[in-house]
Amino acid sequence: MTQNRDAMADSWVPRAQGDEAAQANNRAAAAAPHKQGARRASRKDQQMAVYVISVAAELAGVHPQTLRIYERKGLLGPARTLGGSRRYSDEDIEMLRRIQELTAAGLNLEGVKRVIELETEVQRLHQEVAKAKADALATVEQVHRHYRRDLVPINLSPVRWLPQR
Repeated sequence: MTQNRDAMADSWVPRAQGDEAAQANNRAAAAAPHKQGARRASRKDQQMAVYVISVAAELAGVHPQTLRIYERKGLLGPARTLGGSRRYSDEDIEMLRRIQELTAAGLNLEGVKRVIELETEVQRLHQEVAKAKADALATVEQVHRHYRRDLVPINLSPVRWLPQR
């Protein structure tokens, strides 16, 4: 009896049919881009792990067991409560959607993992290049300002220059 109860606890049971429309609306609202003028969540809010596994699975449109598999494969790293329960953030939900896109395109989980690693590396390199550009521009500005200080107007020059006749 205990084994059967544990198996039932891990299984996912859909809600009543009346809730399906509400679930579809919630998923569509979560996936839709923010409307102009709407307040966007801050970076800290996006990193805050608030969703339990069932809610995260519903938001991403996958089964909760799929989330456990993704975690085991190293694709996700949800936060844990003191009791050991998984908590997912908005960033985790975005990652789940990206994983779903890639698997729908035909990649296996190892391929998805590699693509995500490469995307992360590209993003890091873009930030590094942007920082290098900003540093280079600041250095050029500093050099240009230095040139201006070295220039001395002719009428204030200590030595008079006279053209030769």
